[in-house]
Amino acid sequence: MANLASTWHQQGRSNEAELLKMQVLDLQKRVLGEEHPNTILAMENLAATYYTQQRYDDAEKLEVNVLNLRRKILGDKHPDTISARENLALTYEAHGRYDEAEELEPQP
Repeated sequence: MANLASTWHQQGRSNEAELLKMQVLDLQKRVLGEEHPNTILAMENLAATYYTQQRYDDAEKLEVNVLNLRRKILGDKHPDTISARENLALTYEAHGRYDEAEELEPQP
């Protein structure tokens, strides 16, 4: 199901992809739990669809959750955590919230 949703997303069928990605996320939360890597990936994928649809508030909610979970499970320096931080920063920038985006920049 997740692969089909990704294909639809790439084809520009974001509304159909969104519905399927929501189903995938719901199923994975129930079966695998919220902290399972596949569930977190499903959250990230749905957030990407929301971002593409310019639904930045919806994307932000999921991206904050993804970032918090990845920090908790993987730590701040893991590539997946860094990617989640970058995604959230892009969403903040799309909102014009540049200060918040800058706060997510890695510290030297």
